[in-house]
Amino acid sequence: MTDKTYRVIQWATGKVGTIALRHFIENPIFELAGVLVTDASKAGKDAGEIAGTGSTGILATDDVETIIATRADCVHFAPARQDIEMVCRLLRSGKNVVSALGPFYPTDRCRADLEAIEAACRDGATSFHGFGIHPGFAGDILPLTLMRVMERVDHIHIYEVVDQLANPSNYIEIMGFGRDCEELLASPSRQPEAPYFFAQSMALVAESMGRTIDNLTTKLEVVSAKRDIPYPGGVVKAGTVAGQHYEWTGWYRGAPLITYHFYWKMGDQDLSEKWSCGDTGYRIVIEGNPPMELTMPEPKTTEGGVRYISLWTAMAGVNAIPALCEAPPGFASHRELGVFGPQGLTGRRPAQSGTFSSPELEP
Repeated sequence: MTDKTYRVIQWATGKVGTIALRHFIENPIFELAGVLVTDASKAGKDAGEIAGTGSTGILATDDVETIIATRADCVHFAPARQDIEMVCRLLRSGKNVVSALGPFYPTDRCRADLEAIEAACRDGATSFHGFGIHPGFAGDILPLTLMRVMERVDHIHIYEVVDQLANPSNYIEIMGFGRDCEELLASPSRQPEAPYFFAQSMALVAESMGRTIDNLTTKLEVVSAKRDIPYPGGVVKAGTVAGQHYEWTGWYRGAPLITYHFYWKMGDQDLSEKWSCGDTGYRIVIEGNPPMELTMPEPKTTEGGVRYISLWTAMAGVNAIPALCEAPPGFASHRELGVFGPQGLTGRRPAQSGTFSSPELEP
């Protein structure tokens, strides 16, 4: 455990941001320097009131200029929408940034954003890291870790299974549940750019093996509700979409190399068909020698009743902060940061392995 303290700013206090804020208040390796809120009703409140902890003496503000002028080692950036221009302002002001919205790894689709970030890092002598549970953890750190003890890797499968009925969010309708099945198949609710956003993690894994993603294909299948399915925000009517399976595959030299499976469902009982997708959570299955499998199930309980996905996402960024603050200026993916622990262990830069099947990560 590091004995160094890092001054941090929490940017936005939605579900992910509030979890991070509470951790910054309670963990002694962090010193809370400021809180930026996007809800004007929170401005002027003590950070502890927002996080549900004791008083901190740090008052939240919705004034961006105040935050820019605040001295801090790092900003945990978790707004609802990406803002590369603001990320660059923070980096130029001398603050490292971990962002829940990426970018996560250089690909052609995000190259312009990364070039802007790199320029800002040079100007501010700072570093940037994109984090998340998927992309950003389940789709890259976990398979890379398993591959370390494999002789050969043929095909990597990542399964994300989310029961939206057991873990309701505010986006069930937006995600396409309750729509006509044929209509959703013809016009998916997920944005056309979504596969390329996740392909950043694919590229990290592939290039760590000395390979590339030559092509990206997508597939969607749905199942309907057998009967009406009520949830806190409404009702999914019988015959409409109650389950979605997105499948995105990255190909290398004509063969599938990495496939991401996303199973979203409104429970199990009232679906017209059953999917063999496993339990809620994440599952990594790697075909090769030896074959590998790892399951990261949904926890039965979490403290404070917070949604497990929000908790995992928040901590993926929080736990990267000490390593990022010690990293050289510039963009830092998992390959640059290495593997770091939850109490602020500093990652070391990995050597370039160049191996075809088993990238070496520094412990």
